[in-house]
Amino acid sequence: MLIDSHCHLDRLDLSAHGGSLDAALDAARARGVSQFLCIGVSAENAPVVKALAERYADVHCSVGVHPLDLQPGLAPALDWLLAELDHPRVVAIGETGLDYHYEPQAAAAQRQAFALHLQAARITGKPVIVHTREARADTLDLLREAALPQGGVLHCFTEDWAMAKAALDLGFYISLSGIVTFRNAEALREVARQVPADRLLVETDSPYLAPIPYRGKPNLPQYVREVAEFLAEVRGVGFEQLAEQTSANFVRLFPLADLSRA
Repeated sequence: MLIDSHCHLDRLDLSAHGGSLDAALDAARARGVSQFLCIGVSAENAPVVKALAERYADVHCSVGVHPLDLQPGLAPALDWLLAELDHPRVVAIGETGLDYHYEPQAAAAQRQAFALHLQAARITGKPVIVHTREARADTLDLLREAALPQGGVLHCFTEDWAMAKAALDLGFYISLSGIVTFRNAEALREVARQVPADRLLVETDSPYLAPIPYRGKPNLPQYVREVAEFLAEVRGVGFEQLAEQTSANFVRLFPLADLSRA
């Protein structure tokens, strides 16, 4: 059993599957993918990801506002976020976080929004899905301040071991995407070797960041198999062992995911 712990099903390029999301999900299922976590990024797509989770028994979703989807000068409302989170198929908050690579001028607004999502996490007890890029100090500071007992995950991790270790010490999980397969990602592979087995997740972040040998093409949930196979080799374990471990980790981190529906 494999779980794609982070995908954007509402944004997939479905040309390889005749425009059919059903066919894309079936292709992933045929490769052993049994669960999908469809990620919210904005107020506009919150009803979309919830509808997908309602439609498919093996799809769960999260709700939140991505730091690059914030409306200028307008932070998400806590009441709105809490209302959206009050849904049986919403198992997590996010993705949220900080991205100073693309919008360093919006750092203050991003921190405000991230803090609001972390407040919602404290209120609801749901884990948080964190996007962080070139903002490691502020990300860790806000996570330490929040001190969430349920933790969350740093998704599509691309930072160094020092940041990974700091996040792990705060109770967070580390999720790796197809980036770990890229030729220039040796530093990330070293992180992949060191993450404890019980804190590791795998994801596609599809439609972005397709793994080798599909790099440069639209990513699809079925390619989480390539990520997992590569990570198993890097970590010196069998594929089945890694698949079972990362799936068990997913269930532990997202306890509201009702796997019995699948």
